[in-house]
Amino acid sequence: MAAPAFSNPIVRWIDHRLPIFSFMHHEMHEYPTPKNLNYFWNFGSLAGFMLITMIVTGIVLAMHYTPHASLAFQSVERIMRDVNYGWLVRYLHMNGASFFFIVTYIHIFRGLYYGSYKTPRELLWMLGVVILLLMMATAFMGYVLPWGQMSFWGATVITNFFTAIPIVGDAITTWLWGGYSVDNATLNRFFSLHYLLPFVILAVVGVHVMALHRHGSNNPLGIDMKGPQDSISFHPYYTVKDYFGIAVFLLFYAGFVFFAPNFFGEPDNYIAANPLSTPPHIVPEWYFLPFYAILRAVPDLWIIDAKLAGVIAMFGSIILLFFLPWLDHSPVRSARFRPAYRFFFWVLVLACLVLGWVGANSPDASFHGVPFLWIGRIATSYYFLHFLVILPILGYVEKPKPLPLSISEPVLKRTAYGAKTMEKA
Repeated sequence: MAAPAFSNPIVRWIDHRLPIFSFMHHEMHEYPTPKNLNYFWNFGSLAGFMLITMIVTGIVLAMHYTPHASLAFQSVERIMRDVNYGWLVRYLHMNGASFFFIVTYIHIFRGLYYGSYKTPRELLWMLGVVILLLMMATAFMGYVLPWGQMSFWGATVITNFFTAIPIVGDAITTWLWGGYSVDNATLNRFFSLHYLLPFVILAVVGVHVMALHRHGSNNPLGIDMKGPQDSISFHPYYTVKDYFGIAVFLLFYAGFVFFAPNFFGEPDNYIAANPLSTPPHIVPEWYFLPFYAILRAVPDLWIIDAKLAGVIAMFGSIILLFFLPWLDHSPVRSARFRPAYRFFFWVLVLACLVLGWVGANSPDASFHGVPFLWIGRIATSYYFLHFLVILPILGYVEKPKPLPLSISEPVLKRTAYGAKTMEKA
C-alpha cells in the first residue's frame, strides 16, 4: 500500500523514517466502517476518553497524595483545600470512575444486544472482559486510597472473602494486606497497583483496538460488509459523530462534577478510618453492587459453605462472559432479528438493575415484605440461567427473522419509501 502524500514537509520527513503518520492515516482516516452505526457505538470512544482522563487526573493526584495510613486522609483533605484546583482534579477523578463504568457497562450491553461477541470477534470480546476485570481491580484499590471509614472497612470486608478459598485463601489475603490486617502495608500496595494498572489497561485497550480493526466493527444489523457500498471512512464521518457524543457526555459529566460531586459517594468516607469503629452499613461503590448482591445471595451448597459459594458465584458471573461466544449458538448476531432473544436480553438487563438495587440494601431488610436476600437470589438465578441455559437453548430453537442482503439494502428501501411519500405529498 502506497504511503499517503503529506503536504507538511516535517511530517513527510518524520513519516519517511518512522511511518507513524501513515499508520494513523490508515487506521483512523481510511479505515472502512459500516455506514449504519448508531450512537451506541460512541460508547467505545467515550470509554477511551475516560481512560485518558483518569490517567491524567490520577498522575496529578499522585503528586500530592501520601500513601501512609497516618497521613493519607489528611493528604486528600489537603488536595481538596490547599492545592490549586485540587478539588476539581479530585472530583474529575472520583466521578470519572463512575462515568467510566457507566459507559463501559453500556458498551458491554450494546455488544450483548447486537451479538458483537460472535465469530470472528471472539478474541475482541474476551479482551473486553479482561479490560473490565482490570477496571474493577483498579477501582477497588482506588476506593481504598482516601482512607476513610468506608474505604478501610470496605477493603477489610472484601479482602476477607479471599480467606474462603481452600488452601491458598489465607496466603492470598496475607499477601494483599502485606501483613495480618488492613494497615499501612495494604495502603502502599494498593496505591502502587492503582497507579500501575491504568497503564496495563491502556496496553490491553491497544490490543483490543488491533483486534477490532482486524475484522472491523460489528453493526446494528449484525451482517458483514459486502463491499465499498456498505462502508464509509472512519474520518470525518465517525470522528465528527464521536466529537458530538463526547460533547453531550461532557455536559452530564461536568454537571455531576460541579453540582453533585458526591452523588456517587458515601458520607462515611469523609470520616477518617478508624479500625475500632465499624460503620452500620458497609457497601462498595455502586458499580460493584450487582456483584456484591451475587456474593451475598448464594447459600450453603452441599459441602461448600455460603462464603466460598458466594466468592465462586461472584467471580463466576464475570468469568462466564469469556465463554459467551460458545454459549450462544445462533448464527444471527443482532437482536433485531431475534425476537425471543431480545425479550430475554431485556429481562437480563432488569435482573442486573435489580441486583444493583439489592446490593445497596441490607440483606436483612425487605421490600413490601419480601426479603432483599430472596430478591437477590431470584435475580442471581436468572443471571446464570440466562447464560448457561436460555442462550444455548435459544440458539437451537429460535427462528430468526430473515436478514437483509447487505447493509445498504434497508437504507435504500427507506430512501425509496421516503421519496414516494414526498411525491404523494
